[in-house]
Amino acid sequence: MLFAPDHGPALTVWAGLYNDAVVLRATGALDAAGAPVLHEHLQRLWDLPDLPVLIIDLAETAFCDSAGLGVLVTALQRSETRGTRLMLAGVGGVVARVLAVTGLRTTFTVHSDVADALRAATRRTARPGNEHLSSA
Repeated sequence: MLFAPDHGPALTVWAGLYNDAVVLRATGALDAAGAPVLHEHLQRLWDLPDLPVLIIDLAETAFCDSAGLGVLVTALQRSETRGTRLMLAGVGGVVARVLAVTGLRTTFTVHSDVADALRAATRRTARPGNEHLSSA
């Protein structure tokens, strides 16, 4: 794995589908080198015809700079345009500080972890006839 100076490992992104939610897990540094990696994964998702919920898991994101923040803001704008509900999960450390300092913490819907975000997504997206989405 490549290491960026002072920022830890380069960014890797994993995607998974849970009912109507896509979860992107970003691991490493969301900086000038890593931001394009997340952006590329998001671009692929925007090609999907229907994307009700997108959760970006930042629990293992060790660093975030303005480039990474720019990708997150663009994702929020694109989600709002498409009618996709965007949630951030596992926000802590540097990422939490960056969101707080920039005043964006309240702009994003933030959950403590992916499980909490999925529970919130399930409650919000459950529709009659889709009982498999209802929370127990």
